[in-house]
Amino acid sequence: MNRAPDLTNVLLVEDHRAVAEGLWALLDEYDDLTVVGWADSVAEAVPMTEQLSPQVALIDYRLPDGTGADAAARIRAQDPTIAVVFLSADTSDAALLAAVEAGASGYMLKSAGGDEIATAIRAAAAGETLIPARTLMEVLARHRESTRASARQTERLESLTAREQEILALMTQGLDNRAIADHLTISYATVRTHVRGILEKLDARSQLEAVAKAADWGFRPKQSDPAPEPDGP
Repeated sequence: MNRAPDLTNVLLVEDHRAVAEGLWALLDEYDDLTVVGWADSVAEAVPMTEQLSPQVALIDYRLPDGTGADAAARIRAQDPTIAVVFLSADTSDAALLAAVEAGASGYMLKSAGGDEIATAIRAAAAGETLIPARTLMEVLARHRESTRASARQTERLESLTAREQEILALMTQGLDNRAIADHLTISYATVRTHVRGILEKLDARSQLEAVAKAADWGFRPKQSDPAPEPDGP
């Protein structure tokens, strides 16, 4: 497909028809921009870029068969000259980092106005990077801290002994110390000792806090015999 001089050809990758039609109508208002097609999935986007030769792909992050990052990576692997701008409702650091890793020039929220979107498309077509370096550095710093925190949480959970994990699992089912002792046929004092160890290792001040932290950190109890039903009144 031949490109008209000074005309930027845009491919929309958006799974919601109403949104895609709205974007198409919006971009048609700019004389230097033209939408050459619309894909509603990763699978459809890749062959359409080969067929239509857009200069810019305007991509949503959430697609039915993958992410916009998947689409961007495959599009740019096929033709590295195609610039990618994300237009998404996803504000997470993970989405932004995935977009950058896939070679995106820009990442915008769907709340952006028409002029902002048009300006971003023009800048991307001109080879400009629209994500400020400071923003990216801040996101990377948060990502590193999140990764470190997740590693520390995993270490704390893995520091629990097999018996402590067993008792924590029963705690998550709502059993008190005496019920746990009865279920495991161990002494009440032994349960209390293990509970103190759990609280110390999880840096929790109460059993309720320990249960909440374990759940938040992804604790998955090993399969065991079901806990007994609590005695009735």
